[in-house]
Amino acid sequence: MKKKITAPLAAAAIAALALTGCSSGGSGGEGLSIDVPEIPMMEELGDFEGQVNIVAWSGFVEPEWSDQFTEETGCVVNRKIAGTSDEMVQLMRTGNYDLVSASGDASLRLIVGGDVQPINLDLIPNFGDDIVEGMKGQIYDTLNDQSYGVPIGRGANILQWNEDVVTEAPTSWDVVWEEDSPYAGEIMGYDAPIYIADAAVYLMATQPDLGITNPYALDETQLAAAIDLLKQQNSIIGDYWADPVKQITAFNGGDVSVGTSWEVLRKLSENDSLQGTLPEEGSTGWSDAWMLSSDSDNANCAYAWMDYTSSPEVNGAIAMNFGMAPANAAFCELSDEAAEHCDLFHATDEEYFSNVWFWTTPIEQCIDGRTDVTCTNFQQWTDAWLTVRG
Repeated sequence: MKKKITAPLAAAAIAALALTGCSSGGSGGEGLSIDVPEIPMMEELGDFEGQVNIVAWSGFVEPEWSDQFTEETGCVVNRKIAGTSDEMVQLMRTGNYDLVSASGDASLRLIVGGDVQPINLDLIPNFGDDIVEGMKGQIYDTLNDQSYGVPIGRGANILQWNEDVVTEAPTSWDVVWEEDSPYAGEIMGYDAPIYIADAAVYLMATQPDLGITNPYALDETQLAAAIDLLKQQNSIIGDYWADPVKQITAFNGGDVSVGTSWEVLRKLSENDSLQGTLPEEGSTGWSDAWMLSSDSDNANCAYAWMDYTSSPEVNGAIAMNFGMAPANAAFCELSDEAAEHCDLFHATDEEYFSNVWFWTTPIEQCIDGRTDVTCTNFQQWTDAWLTVRG
């Protein structure tokens, strides 16, 4: 497939992102104005093309529901599983995929690079009042009052501990960040540049003089402080994880006793000694959304998929399979099992998620509203992370 946005145009768009725009601040995307490539939005649906090619997290596209979709629409679902957000961005930039289940640390890169197109929510009937408010109009997938994503689900990066070792339930992240932690050598951190935001969340609470008000909007001084904290943690870390299997194995094997986790990993560990909480400082988290390629040759099938997977039944199936809060709250009313799942993952608890900073691509425009400084971008975060990990 040909690329509609050439490399020079994409580079120009990224430069514009760094130099223009204004932000109203806060977590929502409404009011954030950034120059992005002008890509037309679909105004009406046409005939199904017969297939849809999807890049997704493991567990998002399964025969249990994709086979029924094919039966109903005639659109064959071709799935490519990606292991990281970086891989998703790279795959979408090939122009060979129609849809991606993007997390917030990938979405802005895709929007600004011209890799995805605006979404016409009027063409998605299942995107209605039952979609939880906290997943609508967020900064990681909504720019210039235009949506680029259809919410799938969300989750928090919680503090997990083994109560056989950590006998007093922690309420603060201090047990993983401070040099005098009694669990030095038994701490587990997340292995990715976006983990810098976790350090920034802790600094927001413990070093207010740094002036951090959004962990994804760090100027050079603030980024340096976060890196110093991460290097301090590195001296007491037991291990890092990006692979969920590695995380579960490390906790169950006793190699680590406290660190960052997801609620679903605690559940999948089947270890009653593992406990988790959202600490008093708040936390980072992730929110995933379907995004449509600007190069899609199968946009009608793609829109049908986004609508199909936004229904309470299918959205709930994805949420239960992956282990996250569903975007469609109507799922929570379908059965006792659904209600139990929604309770475990805080599906409709906006107070809980108000303390969660969802992954957002760091950009040079300060998304906290500051205009007197330049913030650090994702490449700078990536370079800084390498100094932590060596």
